[in-house]
Amino acid sequence: MADSAPAYLSLLSSGELARRADEARRRLDPCVLCAHECRAARRHGATGRCSTGERARTCGGTAHFGEEAPLVGAHGSGTIFFSGCNLDCQFCQNYEISAQNAGQEADAQELARMMLALQAMGCHNINLVSPSHVVPQILEALLEAAGAGLHLPLVYNTGGYDSLDTLRLLDGLVDIYMPDMKYADAAVGERFSLAPRYPEVNRAAVKEMHRQVGDLVVDGHGVARRGLLVRHLVLPEGLAGTAEAARFLADEISVDTYVNVMDQYRPCYRAHTMPPLNRRITPAEYAEALRLARDAGLHRLDDRLRPRQRP
Repeated sequence: MADSAPAYLSLLSSGELARRADEARRRLDPCVLCAHECRAARRHGATGRCSTGERARTCGGTAHFGEEAPLVGAHGSGTIFFSGCNLDCQFCQNYEISAQNAGQEADAQELARMMLALQAMGCHNINLVSPSHVVPQILEALLEAAGAGLHLPLVYNTGGYDSLDTLRLLDGLVDIYMPDMKYADAAVGERFSLAPRYPEVNRAAVKEMHRQVGDLVVDGHGVARRGLLVRHLVLPEGLAGTAEAARFLADEISVDTYVNVMDQYRPCYRAHTMPPLNRRITPAEYAEALRLARDAGLHRLDDRLRPRQRP
């Protein structure tokens, strides 16, 4: 596929991007941005379930080479890490950012400068990590950055606990959706991520994402231009529900869904006190997860084994 302009540029010139940014900002107070709908008055000094107020917090932006191959290409994925999170994963590997809110506040102009700096570095995309609770701030920054020449695809890199109404505001703005599918069992999702109805919310969100962007499409260099890319982290003792997640993707999304079946689980944050999450997965558990995904009919699997980190 030949390179094409990102989706948001046409909405910038029509004024629709500005309208969407205004509408997203109204959803900050009371806050109904994510599936928790905590209704915090974030425009009036309160922080939401995500521990974030009116301004986004970030841990900076960088050219990231540890993401999926279609995002990294030759020059890296232009990653912006947002602090806070709308999930409370008890095993989060980035808990200093997600749970302890490390980072600095950034206004729309600062976020726009980060996006433009990543573009100047040669990155292939702008990869927004944990964006669900800061969609208004992202859209305000995008308005600034696109007006100043930003032309990279946007990646919405989410834990998958997203509001359908908020996702619909992003229709025509996001080029690449990269949601997690963490759990297939609601009780497991509530216990380990404090996310009620996670499978129901997650599957509805993934359906909406696929409706907007379709299956993953790459250019002649193998770099993603548009589409859906799903992450599924294999957990000990089958807690992630790989068989159910794979069947859902194959039967209700597409057998052509690009899925990263991830083997790099390790106990972090509070997982050491929460068996069976207090151990790594075994090679046999990972092999079984891959078999289940293939048996469901999925064939675009990113199953590269990554080097295991030391405990």
